[in-house]
Parts: sequence; structure tokens; C-alpha cells
Amino acid sequence: MEQLEQALPFTNMSESSLMYFKHPKRSVSLSLPVRMDDGRVRVFKGYRSVHSIALGPSMGGVRLKPGLNTHECEVLAAIMTLKNAVADLPLGGAKGGIDVDPDTLSSAELQRLTRRYTSELVELIGPREDVVAPDVGSDEQIMAWMLDTYNENLGNTVSGVVVGKPLPLGGSYGSKGARGHAAAGVTARVLEDQGQSIQNASVAIFGYGDAGRRCAERVKALGGRVVAVSDTFGGAYDSSGLDLEALNVQRDDTGTVRGFATPLTPEELLGLDVDVLVLAFDYGSINAGNVADVRAHYIVEATNRAVLPEAERALKRQGSVVIPDLIASIGGVIANYLEWVQDASNFFWLEEEILRAIDMRVLASVNAVLDMARSQRIDLRTAAYALALEKLHTASALRGVYP
Repeated sequence: MEQLEQALPFTNMSESSLMYFKHPKRSVSLSLPVRMDDGRVRVFKGYRSVHSIALGPSMGGVRLKPGLNTHECEVLAAIMTLKNAVADLPLGGAKGGIDVDPDTLSSAELQRLTRRYTSELVELIGPREDVVAPDVGSDEQIMAWMLDTYNENLGNTVSGVVVGKPLPLGGSYGSKGARGHAAAGVTARVLEDQGQSIQNASVAIFGYGDAGRRCAERVKALGGRVVAVSDTFGGAYDSSGLDLEALNVQRDDTGTVRGFATPLTPEELLGLDVDVLVLAFDYGSINAGNVADVRAHYIVEATNRAVLPEAERALKRQGSVVIPDLIASIGGVIANYLEWVQDASNFFWLEEEILRAIDMRVLASVNAVLDMARSQRIDLRTAAYALALEKLHTASALRGVYP
């Protein structure tokens, strides 16, 4: 809310419109009893928060993460509302998930838990109500189970309730790597706007999953130098630039980048003196406890809320530029939107068409934020918030208050 209020002077948002934003439309907490492989019953906690439907049906990820709670879901749902508005998409924001470490479950247990969670939400989700997407801890297989459970409960075939699903089930080309692909493009555009270039810039990537990997590949294609990457097990460093092909072979074979090139810990990666630090791991990667170690000039939020507010204030004081999630990770929401559109029409585009559509929308959004930041002399996050809030205010004012 502090960051939000900094953007208000640059909008026409009314107090009534602001009240809509301050409160989620709906948050639910679920108890999910699941029979485990050993026969005992274990009860998990599930959540789903819908923040806004002012611009259209809500859309947001499903997180399978230890310690997940209602507050985290509500914060991230609000960010999804803002992100969809910045991307000029006819969607609101949502977020949900289950308090669980998926790595501690067998495949059968994970499937039963996913199906129970979906069954509890079946009357609240749908292609015109609330669309679910993959997030931390979930993937195409989780989305496939959710899709099947939803359709079995309703007795029909509706593919648009879930995005980020496998291609044979109505998924879209480009969705898995869209967030990382766009993050690299956004970084290059912001550096260009600052009179610099991504060519030969040193880049470190914190979180080498699908998004981090795709970001690294595109950074290299644009002429950048990826000097370090990390995952939950460890990291790899080479000041002259990592051999990404060899790195990816090892990661595919072993499941980790640890042991490749010069080893370093994820914490050490955050403290590297590099031009660009890409955060592609999770919420709160840079916080009050570790921000003093960060030396990168540009910090890219390739995942939602990777830099917490107190840390961002410190980064500004030291002269670092934060490229916020509202533009840096926008490729994922655009890819999800395009999949949803394809499912609704039962007409699917080629991969080249999808990537071109993502790039066009990302560039338009980033340019709008850059123009706002320049004209108002404000930072990129405040500019992105202002643009999003203005669109939400317009939509809320046109809709009015019911009843």
C-alpha cells in the first residue's frame, strides 16, 4: 500500500476506486484431506484469492509451497491485477495454492491432493470466472490434473479454465519460457532507454528454472554475458560467461547447476558485482536481511514481488535501478492470456506467431511505463503502478457500484 500510495498523485483515482483495490473480492481457505500412500489421512491447507474482476475474469497461478498463507495469496493476487492492467489485458488478478512441499509427496499423493484442491474450487473457477495457471511448485502435469478434475465434476469439456497446460490438452506454444524470454527483452529495452546496452553486460540469474533458463538463452542471443546462475542446490560462476549449452546438459542430467564451473552459493550470487541481476526464483528474494549485499546496478524482478519494499528503498539509496515485476515478468501473463483466447476460439497459432504477439505486447507495455517514468520523473515501479491504477479507476468508474 505504501508503494501504491506513491503512485496516486500521478493518477485520477478516486477514494471509492481505491477502496476496491485495497480489498480482495474474495479469499477462501480450504481444508484438504488426502489419503496418503501408507493409508493414513493427512489434511492440507489450500487457498484461493480473487482480487479484482473490474477488467475481466480473474487469472492467476497455483503455488505449491511450504508456508503459503492467505496474506501471500492476497498480495500476489493484487499484483496480478496490476500486471494485467499494465499489459492492457481484459483480466483481473488472482492467486492461490496449497501449503505443501511437492517434493515430499509421491506422484500419486500429489495427484490426489491436486484433484481434491480443484474439486473444492470447482464452483468458483472457470474460463469466465477465475482461470488458474502454473506457479511455484506447479507445472503442466498439475494443470492437466486440474483440467481433468474440473471437467469430470461438470461433465463437459472446457479447456479455458486452466492455462499453462500441455499442448495436447489445449496448451499454447511459448508458454513455458515466455516469462524468461520477455524478462530479457524488457531488460534490453530499459538499458537502451538508460543509454546503455545489454551487449557484453554481465548478468547473474537467481533461479535457474524454466524462466531463468529461457532468460539466460535470450540474454546470450542479445549479446549479454551470463556469468552466474543458481538453483535451490547451488550455483555456477564463470566471469567470462557460462557455456549455457553444456550447463543445460548437466542440469537436464542431474537436476541442478551445482558442480558446473566455479561453485558458489545462491546467497553469494546475490552479492556479485554485475551489471544485471535477474531474480527468477520467488517472492521476497531480496529483503531487508540481504539487501546490503546486493551490488548489481540493475535488478530485474522476473518473478512477482522478488524485491520487498524495505529492500527497494535501500537499493534506490545506493543508486540501483529496479525493473519491477509489473513489466519484467509480464511475458508470462501475456502468454497465459493468449492461451485462454485460443482455447475460447478453438483456433491455435504457430509458435512464431505466439512469440511475435508476446514481444509486441511486452514492448508496448514497457514503452508506456518508460514514457510515464520520464514525463513524471518517477521510478519505474511508481510509473507502472500509476498506469495500472488509472486503468482500474476508469473501469471501476464505468461499472459503478452494485447494487
